[in-house]
Amino acid sequence: MRKVPFIDTDIIEFSTLESDCVYLKGKNMKMAYKYIKDCSLSLSSKLVQRGWRRFGHYYSRPACEGCNECLSMRINVNQFQISKSARRVIKKNENTRVLVRKPSISPDHLALYEKYHHYMQQKKGWEYYPITAESYADLYATGHSSYGYEILYIKDEKLIGVDLVDFLEDGISAIYFYYDPDYAHLTLGKYSIYKQIEMAKIRDLEWIYLGYYVKDCDSLNYKEQYKPHEILLNNPAVDEDTIWVGSTEKI
Repeated sequence: MRKVPFIDTDIIEFSTLESDCVYLKGKNMKMAYKYIKDCSLSLSSKLVQRGWRRFGHYYSRPACEGCNECLSMRINVNQFQISKSARRVIKKNENTRVLVRKPSISPDHLALYEKYHHYMQQKKGWEYYPITAESYADLYATGHSSYGYEILYIKDEKLIGVDLVDFLEDGISAIYFYYDPDYAHLTLGKYSIYKQIEMAKIRDLEWIYLGYYVKDCDSLNYKEQYKPHEILLNNPAVDEDTIWVGSTEKI
């Protein structure tokens, strides 16, 4: 682990040891991390543009040797067209209340988070890890600075969805979304993406940064349906140029 001066702040950089990949069976994974206590909007934007993901004060990016299955993906907001199926999802949620505010933590947050992950354990075989108020705060309610928000989805006077996002210089970074399985018929996952696109257009932002797309991972390959999108081809440092290619181009 080393602490190095970087731009206008301090960064602690480290990486994990190799372990079993959580996305693909039979593969190993290794993650690079940057701990940044007070990350500026400018630096956070540059990191996300280069494939880093923020959780709390930590930014992470795959550093796997001999594997490039985790592909950073972003949606082109200005070229995205709302389809008939998307309009049906939006129509289903016309009575769902949406509230945007700074990230917070409450008993309702924790109960919903637990309920969602128990559901995904049964549905997709996710590993279940119990959440505590402290661990939730570390992941989702800290490090947001001026640009991190939560988008709450409320129906029947109850919290049914939480979307953690960062409003960056050129787009919205979709950090994490969880919802009440009892309201699965509302297709809240898709609806949350459509709301992000709507908010990005209002703010004149060009991209929705979706995180990682993994072709052979059922939990991540759904992102391919959102087009037009772009894939990050390289692993650049903050002072290096990025190489993004569009969804109609060969990668």
